Amino acid sequence: MTPDISVVIPVYNEEAGLPQLFARLYQALDVLGRPYEVVFVDDGSADRSVAMLREQYERRPDVTRVVVLARNAGQHKAILAAFQHTRGRYVITLDADLQNPPEEIGRLVAQLDQGADYVGTVRVSRHDVLWRKAASRLMNRIREGTTSIRITDQGCMLRGYARSVVDAVNHCTEVSTYVPALAYTFARHPVEIEVSHAQRLVGESKYSLFRLIRLNFDLMTGFSVAPLQFFSMTGGLIALVSLILVLVLLVRRFTVGPEAEGLFTLFAIAFFLIGVTLMGLGVVGEYVGRIYEQVRQRPRYTVAAVLGGENADGGDAPRLPPPAAAAMPAALPGVTVPAGRE
Repeated sequence: MTPDISVVIPVYNEEAGLPQLFARLYQALDVLGRPYEVVFVDDGSADRSVAMLREQYERRPDVTRVVVLARNAGQHKAILAAFQHTRGRYVITLDADLQNPPEEIGRLVAQLDQGADYVGTVRVSRHDVLWRKAASRLMNRIREGTTSIRITDQGCMLRGYARSVVDAVNHCTEVSTYVPALAYTFARHPVEIEVSHAQRLVGESKYSLFRLIRLNFDLMTGFSVAPLQFFSMTGGLIALVSLILVLVLLVRRFTVGPEAEGLFTLFAIAFFLIGVTLMGLGVVGEYVGRIYEQVRQRPRYTVAAVLGGENADGGDAPRLPPPAAAAMPAALPGVTVPAGRE
């Protein structure tokens, strides 16, 4: 039976929390009374996460699929890998840490039933440290000022997508992308709802400050050229001010005579201009670097194995030719190996 709902869950070193996730997730989906599938994607975990996902597949093979990536690719690339293996009319993404309760899935499905093709969520009473809340508010303002993406809570991965939006995302080939923002660009009827948020009981967040900064670089450079335009306008303004300063100093040279007192002022101005130039080069470098990554056409991720046996189109997953197939994890029952690039 073709599932009505596909739930996509990226997993990365979540051994401690998976038993609770399994217990709550399947119960919450069974209550809905609709055909569903759960597509787990292991993003190169170094703990027992893969073994536990395999055990869960053996317990519920009728509604469970597991995509195992050969190495860590990052949360959003892992979600893209899972999207290729979903079959449901609606696709729900959910983190494995249970900070967003699986019991909220029914509310997202209700919005999709009412005609929405993109359901974003906003966490109520967010249980995060103060600096992360402040950073999120700042990044939200920057993103809204530089892109056309209107996402109130960009860090919440509990989201719902219609099949048309997921199919459009699957046709995109960007090397680096932020899935909710990319999906938003294809949505015709986006909505947002408030959802509850719980404290993380086990494990730790996989997003360090550096990774959060990188994520926001993806947002700004992947969906807007505003940073380039900003530095172009800033450069023009600084050039104009510098020209005026040169003219003033030239006039003073002929009216007052040589002055040594302004030497350090000139040094300060020069250092300021150097700093602005380096920042501008950094932004240009971000765009050039992304172009470089794209033109190399390397796979965004490599799928080592799939537990579930079928692709999204219902056909058997194709096998990799040797020696790539040799990289498949050993002792995985019912494993088929798909092509390396989705």
